[in-house]
Formats: sequence, C-alpha cells, structure tokens
Amino acid sequence: MHVNAYAASSATSPLEPTTIERRDVGPKDVLIDIAYAGICHSDIHTIRGEWGDVPYPLTVGHEIVGTVAEVGSEVTSHKVGDRVGVGCMVNSCRECENCLAGEEQYCEKGNIGTYGAKDVDGTITQGGYSEKIVVDEHFVLRVPESIPYEKAAPLLCAGITTYSPLNHWNAGPGKKVAVVGLGGLGHMAVKIAHAMGAEVTVLSQTLSKKDDGLKMGADHYYATKDDETFDKLKKSFDLIINTVSAPLDLKQYLGLLALNGTMVNVGAPPEPLPIQVFTLFTNRRSFAGSSIGGIRETQEMLDFCAENGIAPETELISADQINEAYERVLKSDVRYRFVIDAKTFAPA
Repeated sequence: MHVNAYAASSATSPLEPTTIERRDVGPKDVLIDIAYAGICHSDIHTIRGEWGDVPYPLTVGHEIVGTVAEVGSEVTSHKVGDRVGVGCMVNSCRECENCLAGEEQYCEKGNIGTYGAKDVDGTITQGGYSEKIVVDEHFVLRVPESIPYEKAAPLLCAGITTYSPLNHWNAGPGKKVAVVGLGGLGHMAVKIAHAMGAEVTVLSQTLSKKDDGLKMGADHYYATKDDETFDKLKKSFDLIINTVSAPLDLKQYLGLLALNGTMVNVGAPPEPLPIQVFTLFTNRRSFAGSSIGGIRETQEMLDFCAENGIAPETELISADQINEAYERVLKSDVRYRFVIDAKTFAPA
C-alpha cells in the first residue's frame, strides 16, 4: 500500500510531502493507523548525515502511537481498535542471547531500526512521519488509556531511553541522581527518577528552565556555566544521566560522582568524547552508555508512567511545521518535545 508521508532526499534538503510503500500485512504483522509521531533529535542527526551514510529518500520518526487497523492471521497480542505504540526498532533476530534475555536493542546481529535500516525482506525501513506503518506484533507496544494520546509518542524513545538506565542502575529512595540537560530526554529523566523515589538534581547550562525542572520533580537545579557548581557538588551523586548530544568536559562531570558512582551517556554526540582514565580511578567511578530498552522493559516503562501519572511535555504541530520544528530543536526552543498530528500528512 502507498501512504502519505514526509521525507528528506538529501542531508541538506528540507523534509517534503511524499508517498511511501508499506508491505502487505503478513501473518504476524500489525497495521497501525498513526495518530501522532514525536520528533526526536536522533531524527535530525540521521537526516543530516551526522551519524553515517543515509539511504535517501528517507522518512524518519521512531516515536509512534496509533490505532490497530488490521492484524495478521497469527497475531495474538493485539486486536483491531487497540491503542498501540512503536519505538526505535521494528525487528531483531530474536535468537541470540541478548534477544532471548529480552534485550532486543542489543541484538548481536543488530536490531532493525524503525527507519533507515535494511529489513528482513531487503527493503529499507521507513519511519513514523507517515499515515500508516506495518510492524511485527512482537515490536508493537500497548499504550495505556490513562496516558494522554497526543502526549504518549515521546515515551517510545525519550521515555524508554531514560527509564532504562535509571532502572538498570537502581535509581530510587536513598539515591542521588543528576540529570544533565533539561530537554526532550532530560525532562523525562527528571519525571521518572522523581517517581522512582530518587533525590533529583538538574545540571543545565543556565537557570532559565529552573521553574520547569522543579515542577517536574527536581529537588535541586544548578547552572553548569557557574564554575562554583562543580566545586559545590563534588563527589555528590550516585548516578548521572547525561542527555546532552554535545561534547562535555567529562573530567568535570565525573568529579561529581560519589563512591562507586556511574555516569551514563544517553545523549549521542557525533564527536568522540575524550576521557582521562585516572579520573575513573578516584572513587571507583564508572562511565557507561545505554541505548533504548527491550520490548519487555518498554512496556514496563509505559505501565510505570501510567501508574504514576507521567507524560511528556509536548507541543503539537502539523506536518508542514516539521522543518521549522527541526530548527527550533537545534536552538533548544521547545518545551519539551514536538509531536506531529498525523492527520496533517498531506498528499505529495
């Protein structure tokens, strides 16, 4: 089937209306009428070729919520009319050790991304800036009714990207957690860490978003442009979640870790990050990275957000505002995630 979408034809061209082809619904497939698609900074990195070669033309978008329109003959986990979501991957080998452990994001053969990846049939996956998508049932999530529909999409990337490391490194009562950056990822990290019971500190360049951060659940808020911040907070945190996709002075931030503390990068700057190994020796510090989450953990995150009344802060836009939204993301001019109304994907 052919559906309306938005795509980029090169690293320098704007996204424009187009049509893309979706496969027929197979026995294990779910056809989803997309209602909303979030804009992630990863979409911009990808479209602009900052993370490697891109198979243009490409439709991006891996924060997707919608309604099941059709299911294959062997589908058991979803039915027509269900409210569902799709995140950053649409397939994996499901046979390797990591997949069998429920960590499909770390598939040893490489998970198949929602866009720009070679699918099992040899075609290139196309993402959620479109009217419809066909996905294997295993990679389709249930979106609880209590999460506002128009706000749910960013949970499928920003939500799980921050929930997974907070969960893995045991954020909770008695733990001091710092979140670097209060953007699309950072604001979700604050909300989730607060709901887990941790003491939460935001480290942002300035105090311009301090009121927002405190309302979201932060206990403390500091400006990293203030040199005194790094002296005052030295050896303070059990866990630092770095959501920033830009180079940082890692020595400064690692110095904020307490004994056995860990700094986890979820932001993905295209440049290499230099690190002084001696900085890790003090306090037996760790520097780590974390990808998204597996399907089981992503469903756990959605249920956790529903139970705790957590939803992203969003700005709803129409498809013809996507290019403007990209520029605003790069200027940090969004509080805190753009969501596209899929009804506005006009015919090419």
